[in-house]
Amino acid sequence: MRRRHPAWRGSCAALVLWAGGVASVHAQEYYTQSDFGGVGLLQTPTARMAEEGEFSFVLSRTTPYTNYNVSMQPLPWLEGSFRYTNVSNRLYGARSLSGSQTYKDKSIDVKARLWEESRWLPAVAFGVRDVGGTGLFSSEYLVASKRAGNFDFSLGLAWGYIGNRGDIANPLNFISDRFRTRPASGTGATGALSINKFLRGRPGFIGGVEYHSPWKWLVLKAELDGNDYKNQPQKNNQPQRWPVNLGAVFRLNGNVDLTLGYERGNIGTAALTLHSNLAKHVGPEKSFDPPPEPVSFTSAPAAAAPPDLGAGQDAAPPPDRKPPAQVDWAEVARTLNANAGINVSSISRRGSELVIQGEQERFFYTAEGAGRATRIVDNRVDNSIDWVTVTSERNGLSTVDTSVHRPRFIELLNHEIDLPTFRRSVEQDPVTSREEEVLYNAPLKRFTGGTSIGYQQSVGGPDAFIFYQVYGAGYGTFNFNRHLWLDGVLAVNIANNYDKFRYDAPSNLPRVRTDVRKYVTSSDITMPNFQLTGTHKLGEDLYGMAYAGMLESMYAGAGGEVLYRPFGEHWAVGGDINWVKARGFDQDFSLRKYHVITGQATGYLDTGFHNVTLAVSVGRYLAGDWGTTIDVSRQFANGTRMGAYATVTTKSGNAGYGEGSFDKGIYVSIPFDALLPNSSRNRATLMWQPLVRDGGARLNKRYTLYTLTNDLDSDLFDKNLGKISQ
Repeated sequence: MRRRHPAWRGSCAALVLWAGGVASVHAQEYYTQSDFGGVGLLQTPTARMAEEGEFSFVLSRTTPYTNYNVSMQPLPWLEGSFRYTNVSNRLYGARSLSGSQTYKDKSIDVKARLWEESRWLPAVAFGVRDVGGTGLFSSEYLVASKRAGNFDFSLGLAWGYIGNRGDIANPLNFISDRFRTRPASGTGATGALSINKFLRGRPGFIGGVEYHSPWKWLVLKAELDGNDYKNQPQKNNQPQRWPVNLGAVFRLNGNVDLTLGYERGNIGTAALTLHSNLAKHVGPEKSFDPPPEPVSFTSAPAAAAPPDLGAGQDAAPPPDRKPPAQVDWAEVARTLNANAGINVSSISRRGSELVIQGEQERFFYTAEGAGRATRIVDNRVDNSIDWVTVTSERNGLSTVDTSVHRPRFIELLNHEIDLPTFRRSVEQDPVTSREEEVLYNAPLKRFTGGTSIGYQQSVGGPDAFIFYQVYGAGYGTFNFNRHLWLDGVLAVNIANNYDKFRYDAPSNLPRVRTDVRKYVTSSDITMPNFQLTGTHKLGEDLYGMAYAGMLESMYAGAGGEVLYRPFGEHWAVGGDINWVKARGFDQDFSLRKYHVITGQATGYLDTGFHNVTLAVSVGRYLAGDWGTTIDVSRQFANGTRMGAYATVTTKSGNAGYGEGSFDKGIYVSIPFDALLPNSSRNRATLMWQPLVRDGGARLNKRYTLYTLTNDLDSDLFDKNLGKISQ
């Protein structure tokens, strides 16, 4: 998916579908979000964690602050949050630049549980609030939580904003005198980690109690606020009658919470939380998909009705079984495309094995496509075929053979064996050249294309808080052969407010990204992408790709990539190198003077720990700086992924770097299949980046070999094997 700048990308429509109708499985006891996002009371955090996979959006108002929080729980013991804070009584900047827009602050929070609650010991967590950026609300805390019946008690110590009351001398003073005083502003003023503030200054006590009432829809809260509001950022001090805050959480349904509170002894507060557990989410019924073909169970009585039919459905009798030599394979290929989502390139036979090679274009879970393909074959061939193999192909690259033992599959459908027993009758193997009888070669479809409506937005700029654009897009692909194609996208503006976008971020590096304003405002008709791409399997487990053209909205050029991804392993290594030149601001065929050679070597490792994947890239970036990008993400069984990344280069922290000392962000990637009433291979990816930077900027390639070979992910296949019978 093409990257959008600066802060948000992906499908807004998909997010609306998620927020409005996702059904989640929740534990009987649940933990609610604080005003600042993350599990907590009101102003203060607790040691509690949400269920892994929980995703929450919190809108809270506590005068003069309005917080827009996104919180994610990628691991049982790790919580991450991203937040925009609107300070309603302070202007963003000079009226000549931002008019009457109020100040917006961006921050990232992290909380880690140190140990879980036991019979005698409480749960304990350490966290950091506003870890980077301006550090206006920066704070560190250590907090413990212990449950007693329906009551959940918390007590902790906080430094910085949360503990500004400064109840006691810093217990760390014995280590060094530097812990006695907290700097008024740290390195975070330029976007770096505010590590020179960590655990410094006088801390304050925080704590409180949460009561889970007999009614599941009501939770009551009371907390000791560690902030006295006498040292607020921007000299924005607030009156406080007493340090006890009170609140009530009303669970309106399984995905929506409303919090009403009374804080500082003088103001009412409110918060709305939209939340769902993405790890446990079950997508809507695929009512727009064709039903799988019914099969005739050879071991069942002739009158038995196939168990996969819905109420009121009449099963058409399956075609007569024939020897493979007599089957109309062109008809089989059409049926495989229409019902199993496989765009067939060839069908062949190896003894008692039938091999279907093609690209899965509809079903996110390959097991589902393989099961449908086995049904189709079973209805058409005689008993000389024992195995049905689907060779996964993606843009000309064959990756994995998925083989299903046909008789055992029929036993599974007929409930004669269970899924664990059937698992021994499914194999995944590397694609190898073997002697075979070709039964059918599909003609190449030269041209494909279509239209769509798109949306992009940028959040948090000085000119306006939200810039948006709605556009129409036409896309097309011309295939020279299965390994070489020309494709492109033409976008037409429908509605936007980017005419207000006047701000160019400060930078002393080549403006490789901070010229974004000119790219989005110069023309209503743009060509974001137009490129020639070729792929080739260079050897066993070795994949290659080359490309040239208008590679993204800002850069044209040529490049290549190689990837070594051994079958059955949980690691891969690869690299790319590109010569690129800046495109004209109209995003047509014109070019500007700036050019650079850029590329990175990347190592990927599935750690085996909670399906956490680590990707480390080292190389040269678009501004000519050299550095490293570290990306850590967690993939859940249904394919949803949560992650974070950071890039540090030779220019990071230098005066010439401009706004922000290094690049960082958090993201969530949700399969459309989990959101829509029809199956889809696409994803909605939403990324939050605090700033647009020139340092650490990478080329936004349309294709990458690691994603093109994702069918090699055997863990995702195994965890969703049950879909083979759907």
